[in-house]
Amino acid sequence: MSDITYTSDEGSTAALREASASDYIALLKPRVMSLVLFTGLIGLVVAPGSIHPALAAIALICIAVGAGASGAMNMWFDADIDAVMDRTRNRPIPTGRVAPQEALTFGLFLSAASVFTMFLLVNLAAAGLLAFTIFFYIVVYTMWLKRRTVQNIVIGGAAGAFPPVIGWAAVTGGLEMPAWTMFLLIFMWTPPHFWALALFRRGDYATAGVPMLPVVKGEASTRRQIVGYTVLMLATSFAPLFFGIGGMAYLAGAAVLGTVFMALSLLVLREKAGTYRWAGRLFGFSILYLFVLFALLPVGAPLNLGV
Repeated sequence: MSDITYTSDEGSTAALREASASDYIALLKPRVMSLVLFTGLIGLVVAPGSIHPALAAIALICIAVGAGASGAMNMWFDADIDAVMDRTRNRPIPTGRVAPQEALTFGLFLSAASVFTMFLLVNLAAAGLLAFTIFFYIVVYTMWLKRRTVQNIVIGGAAGAFPPVIGWAAVTGGLEMPAWTMFLLIFMWTPPHFWALALFRRGDYATAGVPMLPVVKGEASTRRQIVGYTVLMLATSFAPLFFGIGGMAYLAGAAVLGTVFMALSLLVLREKAGTYRWAGRLFGFSILYLFVLFALLPVGAPLNLGV
């Protein structure tokens, strides 16, 4: 492919060279995939009933591959804005390491393979939810919401909240309320997590024309909404305890980690405009928060507080 060129919407041209395996791995957004895979695993572990270890492994692979496929198609569609953002300009498509059509084909193939395998070897509920998650992330979030509304992350965050529900469905074949408490936790976590990033990457989003909250409503409004959604997230974090998920370790973790998250969000609120020290720290801590909180869900006997 050394004689092929890729032209972005901005008119810049980059020579394409033979893509390496690492380029295709980068298309899968492995860091995002790791969080998706982990929350899917926890959904599978805390679900009532049992599943053969081989089928559990297949379900998790399908969740991971489906997430990677979504990442590849997201990079295909967003290649034009990725090319002008400092955070993303070195991705495989803007740098010419992978042709856009190849990324799209790669993503479509992995999507179909993951959904079909989930349906064939696990169950219909998990496969249908995986298919919907991929559709939601690519069509609803990437193609429709991301460039059109300041609520892009709020609504689009649902895509990242489905993996534990898929894991649960892989075991039970159903979509019971306990699974949705895990969904709600990730859904409420997503806005403060991404808005913290958007604060110190505001210039990137402005250059790319993406209507992220700090670009459209300003920093002050974003900081207030981070605090507001943090309150909602903290309240939601205790919901699993009322539906038979999570024990004393989870309760303690939700309380301690939530307190730290709240304190950081208040520091972000008080931070001077144009300074992002605490926003950066909140973004980093938010990832740790979700990993640790989900890791604590299977620990110990469920409290079964009831509602």
